[in-house]
Amino acid sequence: MKKTRSFLFSILSLLAITVASAEKPNILVILVDDMGYGDAGCFNPESKIATPYIDKLAAEGMMFRDAHAPGPLCHMSRYGLLTGRYPFRTDVTVWPTKPLIKEGQMTIASLLKSQGYHTAMVGKWHLGFEETGYENPLPGGPVDRGFDSYFGIRASTDIPPYFYIRGDKAVLPPTNYIEAVSSEGWTPIQGEFSRAGGISPDLTLEGVLPRFSDEAIEVIESHSQDNSRADKPLMLYLAYPAPHTPWLPSEEFVGKSEASMYGDFMMMVDDEIGRVLKALDKASMKEDTLVIFTSDNGPVWYDQDVERLGHDSAGGLRGMKSDAWEGGHRMPFIARWPGSVEAGTSTDQLVCFTDLMATFADILEVQLPPNAGPDSFSFLPAMTGQKSYNTPVRKSVVMKSGSGGLMTIRSGDWKFIDGRGSGGFSDRGVRGGDPLADGGGNRQAAPKPQGPAGQLYNMKSDLGETRNLYTDRPEIVDRLKKEMAQIVRNSKSR
Repeated sequence: MKKTRSFLFSILSLLAITVASAEKPNILVILVDDMGYGDAGCFNPESKIATPYIDKLAAEGMMFRDAHAPGPLCHMSRYGLLTGRYPFRTDVTVWPTKPLIKEGQMTIASLLKSQGYHTAMVGKWHLGFEETGYENPLPGGPVDRGFDSYFGIRASTDIPPYFYIRGDKAVLPPTNYIEAVSSEGWTPIQGEFSRAGGISPDLTLEGVLPRFSDEAIEVIESHSQDNSRADKPLMLYLAYPAPHTPWLPSEEFVGKSEASMYGDFMMMVDDEIGRVLKALDKASMKEDTLVIFTSDNGPVWYDQDVERLGHDSAGGLRGMKSDAWEGGHRMPFIARWPGSVEAGTSTDQLVCFTDLMATFADILEVQLPPNAGPDSFSFLPAMTGQKSYNTPVRKSVVMKSGSGGLMTIRSGDWKFIDGRGSGGFSDRGVRGGDPLADGGGNRQAAPKPQGPAGQLYNMKSDLGETRNLYTDRPEIVDRLKKEMAQIVRNSKSR
């Protein structure tokens, strides 16, 4: 009888562990870089770029058609995604020498780690380290902000110095040097553009993208083969530095798209994503893994590129990277979670990258501390169909543009921009100039003396932001100004 009871107890314990593990899905967040809303075929049927793996991911999950980066530049977007906090609440300009995420500040990695996850990051950090020389440790990075492991680079593949980091140390210091590169026929910040600077002997710019896929696949394979992690779910944050410049498609993809070298490179990015998703399948992890795919901000793609190539990287949205206009921050966003997210669905729910933290907490049924994820709202009910699409996940999104510093609020169908112009790359004084050359100063369009002092658009009837209703609807402007001021003044919107 004792043996029977002992056997039954063992079986019940095993079942309890299995159920507990099943309730904690593996989580894979794939963030690409400078990809437009209109690049993937699933979001833009007129795209000139083949993206079969992204399209398949969408077919197997849910597309979010009104998802927004918390800021339209790399470091702003990544800060909000990891912390659940709007980037305008901190000084994002210090990233070249100091960490943007404070010690002890909760991230999605530290949240999941506290709930028994093994947390790994591969790819572009761009949130700063405490830099005292590349022969020394680099504190303040991923392994000090909740990740158990990290392999990647400090910023973009056009911002030197170029070197790999494992954990908190440079694999090899950037002791070599490369010259600046540009491409004929493109603006100075497109094509093969990269800046001159130090580079480590073991890194080539064209090798970074596939190397990150290799590292991510290694993380997945190691996790699936490690028996000690049988009841320990995996969280992997894979931050590709592409299709950000330099556009360096491998020979296999050169000339394969109808959108020149950018389209070829985007096809390569899609293929690398496919490699990682196949590794997930091979490891028998697909069915219990939530995959989130998105891009950090909009593309660097001008009107002349659309006219010349017939491809609209922004998918009909106005503007581009760094802008307050939709092309700068409305992003392709996909969630796949077999058994929990209905395949082949889409939603017009307004969501922001800051919402990942509250969503993950909701999945795990844990309460966020009061000071964590201050601008994070759970979209789990919308993702799983528990909440009607007519019931909003969040009331508004507030952000600051990337270059001109224009504050913007989207609330319901209305969008208010507190100033003239794009507040970003679209209004550069020197068209196509290096966005870092002047320290990221004010590039707002010169205001017309008799023109409106701000911008108001109805996003339901005018997604292209073609009709400024600022002077027609002063009561809406006043309401949104007050709503935005309150959110900015308070330390949180949640």
